[in-house]
Amino acid sequence: QVQLVESGGGSVQAGGSLRLSCTASGYRYSNYHMGWFRQAPGKEREAVAVIDRDGTTRYADSVKGRFTISRDNAKNTLYLQMNNLKPEDTAMYYCAAALWYGARWTSPHSFSYWGQGTQVTVSS
Repeated sequence: QVQLVESGGGSVQAGGSLRLSCTASGYRYSNYHMGWFRQAPGKEREAVAVIDRDGTTRYADSVKGRFTISRDNAKNTLYLQMNNLKPEDTAMYYCAAALWYGARWTSPHSFSYWGQGTQVTVSS
């Protein structure tokens, strides 16, 4: 049974930091690309950052220079370090796994497995 469990969300003031974690089980984690998506109320789910199984990373323009995605294959865990948070970063954050996405790394449809999400709220 595949499970992705996010943790680390919370409420912070603008300029603060949070570190999200996502622990995976039930599949061969190291074989999959991993990603973080977010969804704010009334908006579509959007890609935040992805990391290939070889460690290559890609970021949405809105988070470049502020967020860092990383993975620990020995612990089957994905991370998202979020610094200098802004109110517009407020959303539910989801981790996801994909066998392959190519150029479609920003599309949620490229990802097979999803976690339940963790809420991030940034106040001004």
